[in-house]
Amino acid sequence: MMDEPPYLVIAAELRRQIEAGELQPGDRVPSTRSLVRDFGVAMATATKALKALQDERLVHASPGIGTVVGPQPKPTH
Repeated sequence: MMDEPPYLVIAAELRRQIEAGELQPGDRVPSTRSLVRDFGVAMATATKALKALQDERLVHASPGIGTVVGPQPKPTH
């Protein structure tokens, strides 16, 4: 099967929400527990999805708050 791994599906959905402006800089993204519940995946899968977005610098972990959307990159001219 050529289906994407579940963590990539989750990361793509969150990326779409960020790019569409549904999640703004500073907004909290769903917690790993929410992702587990909403997508029916294991905790490790949800964690991997958030890590993928952190690696892209779209989100960052904020101690005591959770994972939040990072500042949008400035367009280059």
